[in-house]
Order: sequence, then structure tokens, then C-alpha cells
Amino acid sequence: MRWWRLWRTRRPRTFNEKVRYKMLRDHRALMVTFADKVAVRDHVAAIAGDGVLPRVLHVLEDPAALAPLRLPTAYVVKPSHGSGVAVIVSPTAPAEARLPPPEHGWAYSHVRPEHAPGDHLAALGHVWLSQLYGQGPNREWAYGHVPRRVVVEEFLGGPGGEVPDDYKFFVFHGTCRYVQVDRGRFGTRTQDFFTAGWEHVPLSGGHPWATPPVSRPDRLDEMVDLAQRLGQDTDFVRVDLYDLPGRIVFGEMSSLPAGGDSPFEPESFNSEFGSHWTPPRRYV
Repeated sequence: MRWWRLWRTRRPRTFNEKVRYKMLRDHRALMVTFADKVAVRDHVAAIAGDGVLPRVLHVLEDPAALAPLRLPTAYVVKPSHGSGVAVIVSPTAPAEARLPPPEHGWAYSHVRPEHAPGDHLAALGHVWLSQLYGQGPNREWAYGHVPRRVVVEEFLGGPGGEVPDDYKFFVFHGTCRYVQVDRGRFGTRTQDFFTAGWEHVPLSGGHPWATPPVSRPDRLDEMVDLAQRLGQDTDFVRVDLYDLPGRIVFGEMSSLPAGGDSPFEPESFNSEFGSHWTPPRRYV
């Protein structure tokens, strides 16, 4: 099956095809570093300094240690070895929001402190650490090499204490070509794409565009520069950042967005994104 996939992806053209090409062929240690929510911090600090990193409160190998912790009124809990999952605790969460059952806990949740009991967080952590992320047909292999731990970080709040917008920078060969902006993850979610110069791209990735349109961030150039420096050592990576009052903060680095299954509407943008990327014949 692996040889069949290698043969089928030997001449990739679109963005998604090139993600799958990279997934099957790029086995550098750097891929594991980017996937590891703990190890990537050292990579980022070496390039941009500690000031762009969220403050870590705890890194736990045993999720049971979450139960007795005395935590602040706002924080984030997530596993080190996966994507698409986090518990965000803050007083600005909807009053009716609750944590999911542990067996359905691989998801994003935003709850108030009184609805995040330590024993429930510990149970979620046990489920997270029992799972190997990135398995299945595409096998994002790097996650399987990441030590499985639970990370507790500071809450990154927007101007009014709300969950901030996500800025996702698509960096090809050290140059940012596109910026994805996700708003309202826990409410009315919107998603917009822009060029690095902030021209709106008429692309849908599955969510509606924001109304009114997203304004150009005052520190866009600074964020683009940071994303390009963080992505300078690889052919492609998506760098996620937050633009907070007084600081830009690193989120994560994604080498294989959506496992090579990102939606593009219209489909022509799949080729447009892919046109900026020339994967090497051999990764070394």
C-alpha cells in the first residue's frame, strides 16, 4: 500500500497532492519537532526568542496530576502529540458551555472555570494520551514519534478577554503567500483568505467570510516576517500566530494541513496554492 501511494503521488500538482507527497516522503526530524507542542518551543525560541511563546504552566506525563492542581481563572489544556483539540477555560466562555464526555473529548471546548473540574480534565487527559493522533489512511507519521504529555498554558485573550482570532500563514520556501484568518471558533465561525499584502482571496475553505470584512492588522508585516523566519528551513509549513494587545504570540506549526484533504472552493485554488510549492525529489 505504501509503494502504491508513493507511485500515485510521484508527480503532485495541487496543494493537497503536495501535502500527501510530503507526508509520504519527508521523514526529517524537523517534522517531529514541528508536530511536538513542547519541542517546537525550543525551535521557535532559537529563532525568535522566548517573548513570542505562550507561557507554560505545566507539562504533565500523568494526566491524573491535573486533578489537584490550583489553576488560574483562565488557561488552556491540550495534548502535546496532536492537533484539533484543546480545552480553553476563561470567564468569557458561554454560561451554558460544558466539557464533552471524555470518550468524545478530542475536540475544542471553551468553558468557564466552574465548569472545568480537575477530575474531568484529568479524565480527558487520559483519553488524549491513550490515542495516537494522525493514524488512518494518510498517517501523519510524525505525531507517532512525539512523547505524549498534557500541556497547560496561559490563556491568550483578545482585547475584551475573548478567544482571539487565528492568523495562519502559508509559507512556501521561506516566503509567505497567503494568510488564513479564523474568527469565532466557539460562536459564529468565519474564515477568510488574503494574500501576504492583504488582498482578499475569493476562496472558501468551508466557512463563510466575515461581515464586515477583516481589517488589515497593524502588525501584519511583523507577523509575516516572523512566520517566514520560522518557516525558513522547510519547503512548506503553515505558521499559526495570534495578534494580541502588546504582543504577537506563536500558536503552532502545521506541516500537513488537514492531512492533504483541505477544502478549496473553487477547486482552482488548490492548484493556485500548489503553484508556489516545489517539493524536493528527496528530503535530506
